[in-house]
Amino acid sequence: MTYALSQSLQEAIYQQLTSDAALVAEVGTAIYDMLPSGTLPGLYVTLGAETVMDRSDISGGGALHRFTVTVVTNAAGFSAAKRAAAAVSDALVDAPLSLTRGHLVGLWFERATASRLTNGDRSIALRFSARLEDS
Repeated sequence: MTYALSQSLQEAIYQQLTSDAALVAEVGTAIYDMLPSGTLPGLYVTLGAETVMDRSDISGGGALHRFTVTVVTNAAGFSAAKRAAAAVSDALVDAPLSLTRGHLVGLWFERATASRLTNGDRSIALRFSARLEDS
Protein backbone atom coordinates (compact mmCIF):
# COMPACT_ATOMS: atom_id res chain seq x y z
CA MET A 1 0.00 0.00 0.00
CA THR A 2 1.07 3.54 -0.48
CA TYR A 3 -0.17 6.78 1.00
CA ALA A 4 2.43 8.63 -1.04
CA LEU A 5 -0.11 9.61 -3.72
CA SER A 6 -2.43 11.45 -1.34
CA GLN A 7 -0.84 14.90 -1.69
CA SER A 8 -0.74 14.60 -5.48
CA LEU A 9 -4.44 13.67 -5.56
CA GLN A 10 -5.40 16.52 -3.23
CA GLU A 11 -3.55 19.06 -5.36
CA ALA A 12 -5.16 17.74 -8.56
CA ILE A 13 -8.66 17.84 -7.03
CA TYR A 14 -8.16 21.39 -5.79
CA GLN A 15 -6.84 22.47 -9.20
CA GLN A 16 -9.77 20.81 -10.97
CA LEU A 17 -12.33 22.51 -8.72
CA THR A 18 -10.78 25.98 -8.82
CA SER A 19 -10.48 25.91 -12.61
CA ASP A 20 -14.01 24.65 -13.31
CA ALA A 21 -16.06 27.47 -14.85
CA ALA A 22 -19.45 26.14 -13.72
CA LEU A 23 -18.33 25.79 -10.09
CA VAL A 24 -16.63 29.19 -10.10
CA ALA A 25 -19.88 30.68 -11.46
CA GLU A 26 -21.67 29.31 -8.37
CA VAL A 27 -19.16 30.04 -5.57
CA GLY A 28 -16.55 32.38 -7.07
CA THR A 29 -13.16 31.88 -5.46
CA ALA A 30 -14.66 30.39 -2.26
CA ILE A 31 -13.09 26.96 -2.79
CA TYR A 32 -10.82 26.02 0.10
CA ASP A 33 -8.31 23.36 0.96
CA MET A 34 -8.18 24.96 4.41
CA LEU A 35 -10.78 27.37 5.72
CA PRO A 36 -9.47 30.91 6.05
CA SER A 37 -9.69 32.79 9.31
CA GLY A 38 -12.33 35.44 9.71
CA THR A 39 -15.78 35.65 8.21
CA LEU A 40 -16.61 33.02 5.62
CA PRO A 41 -18.68 33.75 2.52
CA GLY A 42 -22.35 32.73 2.44
CA LEU A 43 -21.60 29.82 0.08
CA TYR A 44 -18.32 27.94 -0.12
CA VAL A 45 -16.70 24.60 -0.93
CA THR A 46 -14.08 22.87 1.17
CA LEU A 47 -12.01 19.72 0.80
CA GLY A 48 -12.63 17.34 3.66
CA ALA A 49 -11.85 14.00 5.20
CA GLU A 50 -10.04 11.21 3.37
CA THR A 51 -9.79 7.48 3.97
CA VAL A 52 -7.23 5.43 2.06
CA MET A 53 -7.22 1.65 1.56
CA ASP A 54 -4.59 -0.57 0.00
CA ARG A 55 -5.26 -1.67 -3.57
CA SER A 56 -1.78 -2.88 -4.45
CA ASP A 57 -1.36 -5.93 -6.64
CA ILE A 58 1.55 -7.78 -8.24
CA SER A 59 1.97 -4.98 -10.78
CA GLY A 60 2.72 -2.39 -8.08
CA GLY A 61 1.47 -0.12 -5.35
CA GLY A 62 -1.98 1.35 -5.43
CA ALA A 63 -4.68 2.74 -3.21
CA LEU A 64 -8.35 3.60 -3.11
CA HIS A 65 -8.88 7.11 -1.77
CA ARG A 66 -12.34 7.97 -0.45
CA PHE A 67 -12.64 11.69 0.10
CA THR A 68 -15.27 14.29 0.88
CA VAL A 69 -15.91 17.67 -0.69
CA THR A 70 -18.41 19.76 1.27
CA VAL A 71 -20.60 22.65 0.16
CA VAL A 72 -21.79 24.96 2.95
CA THR A 73 -24.29 27.81 2.76
CA ASN A 74 -25.96 30.14 5.22
CA ALA A 75 -28.93 30.57 2.84
CA ALA A 76 -32.40 29.69 4.09
CA GLY A 77 -32.77 26.73 1.72
CA PHE A 78 -30.69 24.13 -0.06
CA SER A 79 -31.11 25.46 -3.61
CA ALA A 80 -27.77 27.29 -3.96
CA ALA A 81 -25.91 24.50 -2.17
CA LYS A 82 -27.43 21.89 -4.49
CA ARG A 83 -26.40 23.85 -7.59
CA ALA A 84 -22.85 24.14 -6.24
CA ALA A 85 -22.80 20.44 -5.25
CA ALA A 86 -23.91 19.46 -8.76
CA ALA A 87 -21.08 21.57 -10.18
CA VAL A 88 -18.58 19.86 -7.85
CA SER A 89 -19.80 16.45 -8.97
CA ASP A 90 -19.71 17.40 -12.65
CA ALA A 91 -16.19 18.79 -12.26
CA LEU A 92 -14.78 15.65 -10.63
CA VAL A 93 -16.54 12.58 -12.05
CA ASP A 94 -14.45 11.16 -14.89
CA ALA A 95 -12.13 14.18 -14.74
CA PRO A 96 -8.73 13.62 -16.38
CA LEU A 97 -6.77 14.68 -13.29
CA SER A 98 -3.08 15.30 -13.81
CA LEU A 99 -1.10 13.97 -10.85
CA THR A 100 2.47 14.89 -9.96
CA ARG A 101 3.01 11.29 -8.84
CA GLY A 102 1.15 8.16 -9.89
CA HIS A 103 -1.84 8.01 -12.15
CA LEU A 104 -5.58 8.00 -11.77
CA VAL A 105 -7.35 4.78 -12.74
CA GLY A 106 -10.82 6.21 -12.08
CA LEU A 107 -12.78 8.70 -10.02
CA TRP A 108 -16.38 8.03 -9.01
CA PHE A 109 -19.18 9.69 -7.06
CA GLU A 110 -20.33 7.51 -4.13
CA ARG A 111 -22.94 9.49 -2.22
CA ALA A 112 -24.05 12.85 -0.87
CA THR A 113 -25.57 13.81 2.45
CA ALA A 114 -27.50 17.06 2.82
CA SER A 115 -28.02 18.32 6.36
CA ARG A 116 -28.76 21.34 8.51
CA LEU A 117 -25.94 22.30 10.82
CA THR A 118 -26.46 23.33 14.44
CA ASN A 119 -25.67 26.97 13.59
CA GLY A 120 -28.49 27.02 10.99
CA ASP A 121 -26.25 26.64 7.92
CA ARG A 122 -26.89 23.95 5.32
CA SER A 123 -24.25 21.46 4.26
CA ILE A 124 -23.93 18.94 1.45
CA ALA A 125 -21.10 16.45 1.90
CA LEU A 126 -20.21 14.68 -1.35
CA ARG A 127 -18.15 11.51 -1.11
CA PHE A 128 -16.02 10.34 -3.99
CA SER A 129 -13.60 7.48 -4.51
CA ALA A 130 -10.45 7.59 -6.60
CA ARG A 131 -8.37 4.55 -7.53
CA LEU A 132 -4.70 5.43 -7.95
CA GLU A 133 -1.64 3.46 -8.99
CA ASP A 134 1.93 4.47 -8.27
CA SER A 135 4.14 4.80 -11.31
